[in-house]
Amino acid sequence: MNQSISLSNITAKKELIITLFCDVDSSDWDLLLKCYDKNIIYERPGYQPLVGLEKLLSFYKHDRIIAYGQHKIEHILIENDHGVCWGQFIGIHKNSSPIHERFADVYSFENDKLKTRITHFFRPAV
Repeated sequence: MNQSISLSNITAKKELIITLFCDVDSSDWDLLLKCYDKNIIYERPGYQPLVGLEKLLSFYKHDRIIAYGQHKIEHILIENDHGVCWGQFIGIHKNSSPIHERFADVYSFENDKLKTRITHFFRPAV
């Protein structure tokens, strides 16, 4: 019994991550906000941590440099209340230049929502 509850929980968390990227790629900000805890902490290179749904929404509507594109998730791993995924993003910058970026995200979950998210990019920074 515990194993099937655990497997069900893992599946739900994987589906939440997939939903997150579908909502971002479709620019459906109302649905996207349903993926996150109201006190989300999202850390992303080049930005101050985004704390709370208002800051997160403002980032996606105003600050994000991407005009449009699609995330292609390669793998998702879940363990208890933490998860990771990695893949690539292919899209167009707001300045019309192409973007092809590999990424990895690290998550924590609370009450069936994303509590924290940290994005990493695969490029030299130090």
